[in-house]
Amino acid sequence: MRILLIASAYNGLCQRAHVELEALGYEVSVTLALSSDFIRKGIAFFQPDLIICPFLKEKLPKDIWTQKLCLIVHPGIKGDRGPSSLDWAIINGETEWGVTVLQAAEEMDAGDIWATETFPMRKAGKASIYRKEVTNAAVRAMLQTVRRFEKKDYVPEPLDYTNPDVRGELRPLMKQVQRQIDWANDDVETIIKKINAADSFPGVLDVINHQEFYVYGVHKENRIQGWQCLFQNWQPGDIVGQRHGAILRAAVDGLVWISHLKRKNIEYTPFYKRMTSTEKQHGIKLPAATVLGSYLDGVPELPIDPLDSSAGKTFREIRYEENNAVGYLHFDFHNGAMSTEQCRRLLEAYRLALARPTKVLVLMGGREFWSNGIHLNVIEAAQNPARESWENINAIDDFVLAVLTTDSKLTVSAVWGGCGAGGAMAILAADQVWAREGVVFNPHYKLMGLYGSEYWTYSLPKRVGPLKALELTERALPIGTRKAKTLGYIDAILPNDYVNYLEEVRYKAEALATASQYPKMLEEKAFIRQRDERLKPLADYRAAELLKMKTNFFGKCAPGQVNYHHARYNFVHKIKPAETSPCMVNNSFQDVSRLNELRLSLAS
Repeated sequence: MRILLIASAYNGLCQRAHVELEALGYEVSVTLALSSDFIRKGIAFFQPDLIICPFLKEKLPKDIWTQKLCLIVHPGIKGDRGPSSLDWAIINGETEWGVTVLQAAEEMDAGDIWATETFPMRKAGKASIYRKEVTNAAVRAMLQTVRRFEKKDYVPEPLDYTNPDVRGELRPLMKQVQRQIDWANDDVETIIKKINAADSFPGVLDVINHQEFYVYGVHKENRIQGWQCLFQNWQPGDIVGQRHGAILRAAVDGLVWISHLKRKNIEYTPFYKRMTSTEKQHGIKLPAATVLGSYLDGVPELPIDPLDSSAGKTFREIRYEENNAVGYLHFDFHNGAMSTEQCRRLLEAYRLALARPTKVLVLMGGREFWSNGIHLNVIEAAQNPARESWENINAIDDFVLAVLTTDSKLTVSAVWGGCGAGGAMAILAADQVWAREGVVFNPHYKLMGLYGSEYWTYSLPKRVGPLKALELTERALPIGTRKAKTLGYIDAILPNDYVNYLEEVRYKAEALATASQYPKMLEEKAFIRQRDERLKPLADYRAAELLKMKTNFFGKCAPGQVNYHHARYNFVHKIKPAETSPCMVNNSFQDVSRLNELRLSLAS
């Protein structure tokens, strides 16, 4: 069966749907909803049996959904309608929410219901809930819908608000006036709820130093009693501390960290216009301290030891814990992006963790992402993006090199959140890679106009073979855990439930640490590294990769190649592409001459 995915963007849910449906043997293609005509062309080209819209902000034209069954995935319970579904669920403190797959109809979100799934709500940001609970529920509902469609005997349920099972309602678009923080009256929990409901879009509009900013990334601070002596005479809304780019603000009953700000976008600035540092920040989400700059002069830095496990609730990007001869290094960077400074702090924490008396070191990444490589937003805002790109890629390479050359203990990459580009290659530096079922990997750089580094030319072919490495990097498509395991890209698939996932990570890591074969495994690891180094030193892999990257950063773009600086600008400023990327389009007659050319080159 041929299934066409129509989406406003190829986001995580769309990628997961693509991966899951292909794994079941369906022919899948993607068309971005760039215009009504564009959608029509995508349908005419692929001739689908079924259309699913996993992430669609636009209304489908009537001539499309009247001629072909179109199913909309809505992030709400039965009867919920409107564009701010999750926002209202968080603000209203819903304890249970859901996903509904419904048929496209004249009224938005009012079509017949094909499937619905519910889940318990977690106290977290909207983006976090969307990536985990909503995505998992959406996949279950989509697959159930596809099975029902194939059987051809299922009658979808009309939306009926008199049915007690229909608890949702039509809600309006949530506006900034409903999100606004009243610093003089709102308590910490209310502030957290408001910012969570606007994460990662649109953010909560706030005023700092008489300027308007959108705020993101809220974290509770529990140590107010111990710090009150530092903050004499503070008023609600005051910035009283900073740490690693985040700012600490006072509320009426406590303190909250805000990690990121975005200046209110005054006007669109063309890509080619030379901008000042402040102009570059318009419309870009950045670490709060970067945006506020000299305004924070005199605001105390509140350091925290990454190896201190007794800090409680606070803002910390890197933390370490250990138990039963196993160390766990967590690094939870916003959206998985790792700036130069963050990479350097991570390398320092890694070296400290290596010095601990453990046998296994597990690289845990973060709850949202393990890593997505270099920090494109920070690079875009830099006065010299090419230079900052160079510094950033070298900093992440330094961390990967430290993992690759670790000989004192076994290392594991435990992947709960997704990862892409440099992050999808960095996980391969560890001795073993374990991933949660449902993780989507993007082991490629091509769409950003980069050759890539992170020692991928050593690690990826070593795991999947040189031909498959070329295919993964050239075709630039996501892969799921089942395919990744089959290829040898990862070693184990772990449970999709976070508590069970952590238990499995600890069980497997402690089993490694106590295995009778542990000394032999260390010896074999050292032997393989020494053998590989004699065949081709890691320095040579890095030099070759960085030579290509230097051209991407500083050189001229070859004809037909994606321009990195232009692609980065469009990504950071969320500019819609002119067309669906060819890699997303399922075309049995697609020209694969480039891939064949590379294979012949490799064989020779």
